[in-house]
Amino acid sequence: MDFPVPDNESERFAAVRVYEVYGTGPEPAFDDLTDLAALIAGVPIAIVNIVGDTKIWLKSRHGVPPGIEELPRGGVCCAHAICRSDMLVVPDTHADDRFKALPFIATEPFVSFYAGMPLIDSGGRALGTLCIMDLAPRELGFEAAEGIRRLARQTIAQLELRLKLAEVLRSQQALAAEKQRSDSLLLNILPPKIAAELTENGRVEPRHHPSTTILFTDFVGFTTSAAELSPRALLDDLDMYFSEFDNIVARHGLEKLKTIGDSYMCAGGLMLGRKDHAVRSCLAALEMRRLVVTSNERWTATGQRPWHLRIGLNTGSVMSGIVGRKKFSYDIWGDTVNIAARMESTDEADQVNISESTYQHVKSYFDCTPRGALDVKNKGKMTMYFLDRLKPEYAKDAEGVEANEHLRRTLAGSSVAWSLH
Repeated sequence: MDFPVPDNESERFAAVRVYEVYGTGPEPAFDDLTDLAALIAGVPIAIVNIVGDTKIWLKSRHGVPPGIEELPRGGVCCAHAICRSDMLVVPDTHADDRFKALPFIATEPFVSFYAGMPLIDSGGRALGTLCIMDLAPRELGFEAAEGIRRLARQTIAQLELRLKLAEVLRSQQALAAEKQRSDSLLLNILPPKIAAELTENGRVEPRHHPSTTILFTDFVGFTTSAAELSPRALLDDLDMYFSEFDNIVARHGLEKLKTIGDSYMCAGGLMLGRKDHAVRSCLAALEMRRLVVTSNERWTATGQRPWHLRIGLNTGSVMSGIVGRKKFSYDIWGDTVNIAARMESTDEADQVNISESTYQHVKSYFDCTPRGALDVKNKGKMTMYFLDRLKPEYAKDAEGVEANEHLRRTLAGSSVAWSLH
């Protein structure tokens, strides 16, 4: 090693990396300081440099050609200056054995005077120097030397401010990332509009929704399946189905409300004011049924127990709001919800059962099979229908599950926004 090193070199160099200033471009705050240093001392050259492990970086320069940005540490006087606690002044570099053979002293531009003040941070580590140079030997007066010391303190203040700003930026980014994670978690359990209101106000006003469609699902014989399957297999199956249900619900513009055991509940018309919520809910129901029926073909082929789904829908008014404080949840209430649950419980395996109310909203677009008036717990007889498929003129596929452009155009006048996606 052809240069001296401070006693705390490893700590010093670690600090240089932390400041993240080595190799960075010009900054007006540092350029102003080198200009002032040259002016105060009356010299043609002034530099703010950062000393790395084997090289130095010219962070700011006055009187130095722009092509010079990095120099070998062993070829500059600054390698000696950072080993000191105060300014290193060399009145005649050509008369000093330590420096007379260095580049830029023994060769062009033949620097003959050097003074360098180490840039010592609050941790006692010399990050670099503020140095001045002249092409003729000279003495540095007391006032000029004090001016350079003060500018060096301003330089390290700029470096530490730069570090603090970087730390603040990282903290802000970390907070923003944490907020995004929190918001994402909140959106997993609350509709976006409700989550925004809760975040902004700390509470959510209860709402009355004059027209919504509620959809319930559950799996037939779930108790038997739970007894026969391992906990992991049972959970994996439910997670697969409910995750796909989530995708279907989102695709049709519905709101997932909750799962209870093997039951899944969602609703249309709660947030966006869409008048076509009954159609959207029926499309989602048909897609859920198709998913389970198609999956059963795979389960049967591999010798596993198939799953059978019941789906019930009802359309009417509900109230919604947030309940709970520590583990709050968004929920809905009303007779419409109770009837939707009864539609599901009186359904048959792999069918979609809809109420008279829902039927009246969707009968123009879907083929349905009347079931007549059936006894419903605590409700007496209620008229029900099996939802079979989309009418052929509105179906994109042969099964009548996916809507085509004709249905979109037909419903466009009755909806705030209607999309097939």
